[in-house]
Formats: sequence, structure tokens, C-alpha cells
Amino acid sequence: MSTPPPGDEAPISFHLSLMARLRAYFFAGILITAPISITFYIAWLIIHFVDGRVAGLIPADYNPNAYLPFSIPGLGLVVAISILTLIGWVTAGLLGRLFLRVSEAALRRMPVVRSIYSWVKQIFETVFHERASPFREVVLIEFPRKGLWRVGFVTGRTPGSTQEIVPGGLVNVFLPGTPNAASGFLVLVPAADIYRVDLTPEEALKLVVSAGIATPLPRQPDRSSLTAESRSNK
Repeated sequence: MSTPPPGDEAPISFHLSLMARLRAYFFAGILITAPISITFYIAWLIIHFVDGRVAGLIPADYNPNAYLPFSIPGLGLVVAISILTLIGWVTAGLLGRLFLRVSEAALRRMPVVRSIYSWVKQIFETVFHERASPFREVVLIEFPRKGLWRVGFVTGRTPGSTQEIVPGGLVNVFLPGTPNAASGFLVLVPAADIYRVDLTPEEALKLVVSAGIATPLPRQPDRSSLTAESRSNK
């Protein structure tokens, strides 16, 4: 068999190199545009949903969409935020607090409604209260057996007899699932069996949702600590 001249192999390698570059550029374009596009799409869905529910409640005399040849996107969202802010301002006053107490007292007298109201109110107070910090601490626990570690978030302590089961009490730990971090397990773990890790809640959520693909970057030492250490070495 006759071997091809050396010059005949160059176009093949050039072709493969060009295809590899184009493939890399293609995936880089997906990584750049996909998060931005999905974020804008979800934001558009939320704005469109709120506009469809709230903008229709505005009287025609005060609705700008009735006078313009096009609809103003986000008008319903602005109206909803303004109404909620106004309600918060009214309830902060004396008459607002009095009305809130009377309405809550009426709801607590209803057998089924009071349970739903107290449950929903507790959830929203935990999430939106300024002093509350859900998912404030990232920990590791052995779950579902020894030797297997799961990422969890400390959500607080359950008061009462649960703190007398083991020395040091039990800590509420939420174990998010992968890739849906909204579902998971609530476990009460002895304080001695909790291992705290140097991760922020955002980094831990990215790690869980991505199934370990989006690993956090190594932390850079503080500039002030480096300066102090260099001075001490001198």
C-alpha cells in the first residue's frame, strides 16, 4: 500500500480542530444565553400573570391601558406592590392594629380556618420577618445511615420536651432534595452530631440543586489577615 504524502493529513487535523472549536463556542453560547433567557422568561411569566389578575380590577377611568393602543407591561405588578405597601402602612397605625386584632380574634374562633390561618401565618412570619433567618447555617449530618453525609440547613430548635431527649437538645435540620431543593426531609438531630461547614446558604443550595456539579470556589484569605501575617513574619 502506498502511504499518502505528509501534506494530505494537514486538512483533516485542521478540520477536526475547527469542529472542536465550533462545538466549544456553541456550548459556551448556551451557557451564557440560557440562564439569562430563562430568567427573563420567568420574570415575564410572573409579570404577565400579575397583570392579568390585577390590571383588570382597575376602573376603566383610571386604567392607562384603556387610553393607550398598547398595554403597559408591569402595570398590575406596580399596582399590587403599591396596594400591599399601603396595607402595611395602614396596619402599622393604631386603627390598623385594632382591626388586625379583631379580625385575628374572629378567625381563631373558626374551627378549621384558625388552623389554616395560624399555619400560613407562621410560615410567612418565618420567611419575611426581619429577625428570622431561615437556612442561616449550613451543616453536614450522617443520613440516612452512618458514613453517608447530607447537606442540611439549621432552621431552629423545637421547644419543649424534645430538648430533654439527649444532652444538648435537638436541632431542627432541613435536608433539601436534588434537584428540587424545595422538597426534602426535616430531621431533629442531636447538637453533638452536627458538623458545621464553611459554606454560605447560596453555595450550599447551588451544590445540592446541581447534584454536586456547581462546587463552590475555594475561599480567598482576607487581605487584612494576610497583611497581619506578613508583618508578624517580619
